[in-house]
Amino acid sequence: MLQLGLVAGVAAYAPAPLFAQSTAADASGAKLVLLGTKGGPRVGGTRSNPANALVVDGSIYVIDTGMGVSAQFVKAGLDFRKLKAIFISHMHSDHELEFGNFLYNNWVTNSLTNPIHAYGPKGMDEMVRDYWALNHLDIDTRIADEGRVDPRELVHGHDLQFVPQQVMQDDKVRVSALPTPHKPLHNFAYRFDTPYGSVVYSGDTSYYEPLAEFAKGADVLVHEALYVPGVDALTKRARGGEAFRNHIINAHTTTDEVGKIAQLAGVKKLVMSHFVPGDMEWITDDMWREGAARHYSGEIIVGRDLQEIPVS
Repeated sequence: MLQLGLVAGVAAYAPAPLFAQSTAADASGAKLVLLGTKGGPRVGGTRSNPANALVVDGSIYVIDTGMGVSAQFVKAGLDFRKLKAIFISHMHSDHELEFGNFLYNNWVTNSLTNPIHAYGPKGMDEMVRDYWALNHLDIDTRIADEGRVDPRELVHGHDLQFVPQQVMQDDKVRVSALPTPHKPLHNFAYRFDTPYGSVVYSGDTSYYEPLAEFAKGADVLVHEALYVPGVDALTKRARGGEAFRNHIINAHTTTDEVGKIAQLAGVKKLVMSHFVPGDMEWITDDMWREGAARHYSGEIIVGRDLQEIPVS
């Protein structure tokens, strides 16, 4: 069972032993695949919108489904038939816009044959139902003409209460969630504990020290990152004002703050992703890394689309 303590007024996670050790014959390991590393809803540039896949002994768990996730999933060589569950961090479009189409693309390839559970903040169950309703003519036609299974019976949306909690557990992974500040929406950070190690995904959040406690001892921390000099250029391009700029600054975590969280958590690897802004090529990897490296002494990876990161 998940062991809970109270730190800074929220639940702190100290995972108990989860799984029996795999034998050499059946151990294939775990890896994180960064499907999309650009923050925000804008399309274009060299990065796709936010999406990730955790692969554990072949089973696949997708975290966020921004625009482009289906194409990136295929480019990464992942198998729709191995998809087990989907986790949405929050209801900004860059994190859920292709949720329905991703499920549809799974179904239309005849890969959706077993139940898939989708977890996220309030609105998940409604989003599942609304997507099937929007596309009911196509779905009903293909069921009748092509003999397909009914996808509406296989996908189950789960609205999570906005509290620290264990979300689910199967034979590959245990998933826990921590609410983090990303006003005005509810965001969840997720922790994935596997037989091979642990991955924590921040979702979108401003600086939040309880997240460091949540990520304590993890092998990989995937954290969003904001580069402050780039925000001025982003504000100018978007023809935004001071309110627009302040929203971006206040709702996200600067590169310096990301390093502080990683150091407090004591994680083995920091993976910077969900870059804000993520489509300005003049911002180099060294620029992203510099702020975090002032505070974190471990390995820093500036994430790239389709990059694979071993979990160990």
